[in-house]
Amino acid sequence: MRAMTAPRHFDRELMGLRRLRAARAEPADFLLRHVAEDLADRLDLVQRDFRAIVDLATPTDAVRTALAGRGRPMPVGTEAVAALGDRRAAPVVVAHADMLPFAAGSLDLVVSGLALQLVDDLPGVFVQVRRALKPDGLFLAAMLGGDTLTELRQSFAEAESEIDGGLSPRVAPFADVRDIGGLLQRAGFALPVTDSDRLTVRYADVFALMRDLRAMGATNPLADRIRRPLKRATLLRMAAIYHERFADPDGRIRATFQIVTLSGWAPHESQQQPLKPGSAKARLADALKAVELPTGEKPSGA
Repeated sequence: MRAMTAPRHFDRELMGLRRLRAARAEPADFLLRHVAEDLADRLDLVQRDFRAIVDLATPTDAVRTALAGRGRPMPVGTEAVAALGDRRAAPVVVAHADMLPFAAGSLDLVVSGLALQLVDDLPGVFVQVRRALKPDGLFLAAMLGGDTLTELRQSFAEAESEIDGGLSPRVAPFADVRDIGGLLQRAGFALPVTDSDRLTVRYADVFALMRDLRAMGATNPLADRIRRPLKRATLLRMAAIYHERFADPDGRIRATFQIVTLSGWAPHESQQQPLKPGSAKARLADALKAVELPTGEKPSGA
């Protein structure tokens, strides 16, 4: 019997080429720097001595540098593009995010910044991270959520409907924050937590936004994208729609980036456990100072 594989949403080879191109130019790393500091701040609140740490697929060394700057050991980085591995601070392992080369129960902490939204099998990644963690090990990551670039998505959709009579997938289908929490539970994590933050970045025009996306190596990575070149008329109409709908009074446009932060622990007996059914020592009716009626009995006057 052949093993089932996850649907292929992203073109890995194309993503690698675009990251190589971005590495040769001026980086647009403001989102990663923001996320790196936020993850470091969150870890500062955890009174634990994490020693074996892996940074999973973060596109730069921003998260690793932030953690090392707070006195933690330099995490081992993973890099999917071998040609970029030499540009990263040691130690680095060349591996894709969904192919973790770490032994079961070997890691204290796995972190990741703005990478996991671009994996084909997110549930599978969560399972592999859970397997690699020691009991009571922590998984902490940030990824782009479903509201990211909603303005660009809407503007392209309307422009292509008007000019081309159809739509081409151009922006990755990012996961919803509620779905991510469910996936953590299914992967076997204890105490899963997810939250999100919306960052609004303003640009002179949509072309400045697209230059930043190119500098991030984050332009259209979808495997089922239409290969023909984008029509100039479609591009200009998209820019006009974007400005009409999403510009501020000063003429600058808004771009939304939703950052979803997630965490979960590998189960351990020391962690807080939910009460077993029937084990409560106090009744809810007593706590509320209410009169408890037998099943099926209605209150007087009803």
